Amino acid sequence: MMNRTATALRLVIAGLILTAVISTAADVASRVALNPFNFFGFFTLQSNLLTAIVYIVAVVSAVRGTGQGRWLVIARAAVTTYMIIVGIVYALLLAPLGAAGGVPLPWANAVLHIVVPIYVVVDWLVFTDRAKLAFSHLWLVLLYPLIWSAVVLLRGATDGWVPYPFLDPATGYGSVLIYVALIAVLVLGFGSLVFWASHFPRNRTQEPAAPSASLTGQP
Repeated sequence: MMNRTATALRLVIAGLILTAVISTAADVASRVALNPFNFFGFFTLQSNLLTAIVYIVAVVSAVRGTGQGRWLVIARAAVTTYMIIVGIVYALLLAPLGAAGGVPLPWANAVLHIVVPIYVVVDWLVFTDRAKLAFSHLWLVLLYPLIWSAVVLLRGATDGWVPYPFLDPATGYGSVLIYVALIAVLVLGFGSLVFWASHFPRNRTQEPAAPSASLTGQP
């Protein structure tokens, strides 16, 4: 029963994310020319879309009864970590900016910055259809944020576009690098908590899978 509930909720969350992103894109396109490189350059949008993809893969695995391989569980841990950071950064740095710090559609902004970050934490803690994760795999969670940060810094140095004010080179690269380092620390810190939580399920519903069991959800 718990697995069915988890599957249903993940499908709903994935649907909410996709609806929010598509609605936001349509709203922006109705007012200005939509630049997909800028629109999809935000960590919030990318992390939400990654969450939707990982959850859809988890739903398909549940429906097919194949279980979640190690890589899919790591991918779930990764998107859980990213969404925790999205929620924290939004609350501390972006929400105070008002409309300038979030998604223009209020309901979509609430979904992407508040609802999904809260849900992923609840999902990870309540639904235990996952294997224990070894801390030796924690570095994998850091790959996407580092790649995203590198692309942001490259774009900031070339075309001048940055997704968030605190990553603007105009504030000085020293300041920007401090924020990038802070992001890395947050990823490792909250990733460690997410990995640690995987060792304490209320019910063991799935035995640890071999790393090769499923590559579909690789972050």
